[in-house]
Amino acid sequence: MPATASTPPDPIEQFQPFLDKVTALLADPALKALPKKEQCQRVINVVRERFDFREMSKRVLGQQWRNLSDQEQDQFERLFTQLLQYAYVGKIDDYSGQKVEFTQKRIKGERAEVQTLLVDKDRSIPVSYILVLRGDQWMAYDVVVEGVSLVRNYMEQFKEILQKEEYAGLIQQIQSKISQFEQQHKQS
Repeated sequence: MPATASTPPDPIEQFQPFLDKVTALLADPALKALPKKEQCQRVINVVRERFDFREMSKRVLGQQWRNLSDQEQDQFERLFTQLLQYAYVGKIDDYSGQKVEFTQKRIKGERAEVQTLLVDKDRSIPVSYILVLRGDQWMAYDVVVEGVSLVRNYMEQFKEILQKEEYAGLIQQIQSKISQFEQQHKQS
């Protein structure tokens, strides 16, 4: 049955080909032969297809987001995406052919959760993707691994920094962390 205005598209139908594309890229030996920075860039380009980094940035900053100018919001989104790129996508070498099994979905209005298991030889790791409907596309804005939310984790870290050092201090710390990652990648 075709989706109508009142029936959102199936989030698993949209997310499964995306995750297949990501795992195929991660498994590609040609990717691992590239310099680390280029590996990260290629993966993040694919990840952008189904991740809403603006929504993620907004949720990580909470109330602080509304106090920022458009330029500051753009800057934060760009820096936060870059931080995630290095922090998570930089672990490309950790991928060793794990399979993704889709276990469940929940849809409530324009929000959905797709639950998966990342299956390895000897264990399964629960990974949930929290999605928002943008037009007719489900876009992820949070990833929950073994019960730990990426957004909540960063929100708590950033809230502490914002209280002590305000927004300029947070930006400075993110830029410093990105520089550290870039130095590590040059060495590897």
